[in-house]
Amino acid sequence: MSEYDAEVIIAGAGIAGATLALALHQAGVKPLLIDPVVFDAQLAPTFDGRASAIAFAAYRQWRALGLAPALDPHAQRIEQILVTDGRSPGAAAGGQTPFWLRFDAAEIADRADGEPLGYLLENRHIRAAVAAAVEAAGIQVLAPARVASATFGVREAAVTLADGRTLTAPLVIGAEGRGSAVREAAGIGTVGWGYSQTGVVATVRLSRPHQGVAHEYFLPEGPFAILPLTGDRASLVWTESDRRAAALKAARPEIFHAHLQRRFGDHLGEAVVEGPVFTYPLSLQLAERFTGPRVALLGDAAHGVHPIAGQGLNLGLKGAAALAEVLVDAARLGEDAGSEVVLERYAAWRRFDTVTLSAGMDAFVRLFSNDNPLVRLARGAGMAAVNRIGPARRFFMHQAGGAVGDLPRLLRGEAL
Repeated sequence: MSEYDAEVIIAGAGIAGATLALALHQAGVKPLLIDPVVFDAQLAPTFDGRASAIAFAAYRQWRALGLAPALDPHAQRIEQILVTDGRSPGAAAGGQTPFWLRFDAAEIADRADGEPLGYLLENRHIRAAVAAAVEAAGIQVLAPARVASATFGVREAAVTLADGRTLTAPLVIGAEGRGSAVREAAGIGTVGWGYSQTGVVATVRLSRPHQGVAHEYFLPEGPFAILPLTGDRASLVWTESDRRAAALKAARPEIFHAHLQRRFGDHLGEAVVEGPVFTYPLSLQLAERFTGPRVALLGDAAHGVHPIAGQGLNLGLKGAAALAEVLVDAARLGEDAGSEVVLERYAAWRRFDTVTLSAGMDAFVRLFSNDNPLVRLARGAGMAAVNRIGPARRFFMHQAGGAVGDLPRLLRGEAL
């Protein structure tokens, strides 16, 4: 170690990158985090207005890392998910349309140890918990600092920061988002496309209890999700065309509220916006490779998907659990963690799941962003059929909960 600045350099101290750093540190591997934004700025209410649906397997990882005491007060259990395909919101089961699908945590309670379908947490609370844990662990964080370039040699990788400092390690992780400088320096290309859609995100306070039910409406203008938060609040993810989303973002509060109530319906009463309105362009981006000599990619640097099923951050957390396990096991065996042999284990573990899920989400977006009457009839019939087949429903619930396939130890709730 005397010849290196760290055993692993992680470019990007976002949720996935910092989770990886915690997992490595607790298992005795020394990470170093680099991020352009200091933690305090990441915790500001205006930095990230999103809330994330965290799969129950991904939440196990945080429990195993000791984050539960900080996260539990802000975690809203998702007891049910109601998916509706109709022409107006509020179309609950048996209501305005026969095309609906209900997932209920009670159906899988015996196999999921009573866990819910998932947890809804505001990203700022996740960031606060992870940042506090990183600081308490004494993990070195360079921020604000930006990776300007990187080189990958036979024995080591070196990153040069924008201020001219150079740091070395046997391995560099690119976890700094879709515009990853590490990925570009490694010569790893991407494939993807935009959807000409923007996600309009806002937090609202409800006049009626949501009872832990998440709603996903597929409307002619695009999907509209109502995601339950603690304190009878909800996070709205409102998909619109880029032009309409820009108009909503710029609208006066009373105009935005009028459009919101028209889209929201009346089944949860009035929804009052709390805090700013955020907009996020929606696209698909996949790295052509997840690893290279002395480099691995994590989170949005490896895969950025549409939020239609809430799997984006979960993919990053799955990747963090798998990469941590591969690197820790290699360190315990005395292997070179940055070697291509070791890194290929991570790539092989995550490649199929990531690509198939990303392709599935892309197909889902195209199927449900289509108002063709025949397509609507076919997808509605499919939803109704799945709703009547218990084993199919339970499979989808376990898949969404991240409990299907070869799980890393952290996703099983086990320490490394």
